Amino acid sequence: MDTLVFAGGIGERAPVVRERTCQELGFLGIELDARRNSADDAVISASGSRATVRVFRTDEESMIARAVRRVLGLDWKHETSS
Repeated sequence: MDTLVFAGGIGERAPVVRERTCQELGFLGIELDARRNSADDAVISASGSRATVRVFRTDEESMIARAVRRVLGLDWKHETSS
């Protein structure tokens, strides 16, 4: 494994969940840096970790809205310019 990504509400703001998730993943080369994880840094893996662990900020509501618009065939540009 090269990279593990946490995103979304829990992934972005739940250091305890990230820590517990990664506890048993050492066999994949994952090692967390406790300080970075607690601070919600963008990269929370330890310097010596073989795999990088990242925290990505996401706007879930916008992504869901875009997906729904695409599925419904709604034209975003047309409706916002009216």
